[in-house]
Amino acid sequence: MTYYCLIDFLALMVLLITNNDIVFRDVRVVRNRGHRLYRLFLFAVIAYYISDFIWAWLYKIGTYPMALYVDTEVYFIFMALGTVLWSRFVIRYLRIKMAFARFLNIATVLLFMLVIIATPLNRMWDIMFWFDIDGIYHEGPVRDFIFIYQVVLLLVLSLYTLFIASHISSKQRKRNIAVGMSGIVMLVFTVVQIFFPLYPLYAISNMMGCCLLRTFVVEHERDEYRENLKITLAREREQFEEYKKVWSLAYKDALTGVKNKLAYAEKCAQLDSQINEGTLQGMAVAVMDLNDLKVINDTFGHDVGDEYIKNACHLICEIFKKSPVYRIGGDEFAVILEGDDYEQREMLLSTFTMEIYRNLKNKTVVIAIGMAEYNPEQDDCYKQVFERADVKMYQHKKDLKKIA
Repeated sequence: MTYYCLIDFLALMVLLITNNDIVFRDVRVVRNRGHRLYRLFLFAVIAYYISDFIWAWLYKIGTYPMALYVDTEVYFIFMALGTVLWSRFVIRYLRIKMAFARFLNIATVLLFMLVIIATPLNRMWDIMFWFDIDGIYHEGPVRDFIFIYQVVLLLVLSLYTLFIASHISSKQRKRNIAVGMSGIVMLVFTVVQIFFPLYPLYAISNMMGCCLLRTFVVEHERDEYRENLKITLAREREQFEEYKKVWSLAYKDALTGVKNKLAYAEKCAQLDSQINEGTLQGMAVAVMDLNDLKVINDTFGHDVGDEYIKNACHLICEIFKKSPVYRIGGDEFAVILEGDDYEQREMLLSTFTMEIYRNLKNKTVVIAIGMAEYNPEQDDCYKQVFERADVKMYQHKKDLKKIA
């Protein structure tokens, strides 16, 4: 019987290795009832392996007949319990329809009740098993009936799942085929066990069934979870992109493509908050106004006026490349200078002014500009900085008109 013990031991090791994440997981974190049922089924199989291992060892040494007898009773109880839990898991996992699910539940409960009732009766009448005076094991008619009952149950369930697999979607079909094939494998070994009672074929049956369930059910379910997660993430990315588009439309000026008055208002509020907290460092604002836009609109039409605004915006963005540009009115723009542009503000102002004077001679886009810096000792809010820049802009506007 050494090989018998070895097979039970190997079957137990295979189960624990392949299902360690489920067997040793805290029951509170098992995801759903289907996983909990599968976990209970594994525990029943583990208990069966242990009782079967002890049975083979006791049978070999032959010195503890009472312990051997009790362990044989335990063997049958855990065998029946494993069948009950396996069918419960299959019902839950495959979402089997109510009528057939009720049939399976009743059939497996009857099997378990048969074992529970026959076990004490066997002590009076040898209906399940007995040991002769030499300690040789003999099987009784109820024992054979129990195995045949399981074979019929496995056959019905396997045929049902494989039949249903041909009438459902590919996703559910894989589940049904996996469960059906595991049932057939267990069925074959159980049939052989009937004729060879001293071979550990039922242990091999459970080992093969558990491996198939693990490979094609649990792992497949994880693949489904990963696929669903990918779909969810893709949907969230799409929603995020839609949100960015909406945000862009809400904060972007339709004509020029730069930030609009709403974005400017939020920036002003942010700057005021930084001023109140004393965290604002190095900020300047450039206020700009287009010259003669009304004349162009009245003389050449609004289409030409719009083109004039876009050309002016392009010029502003070319000079102040690293700063946000806001269109805050029909012909008004503002640029908030921070970071590198703030450090180079005088050079940028000089470059912009020279470009405007060149345009004035060439009779192209003319823009008045005024710039002011934030002074923490003088300014209590952003508006004060803006007003100083606005005054300078109007002074520059007058100077440009005098030159023109």
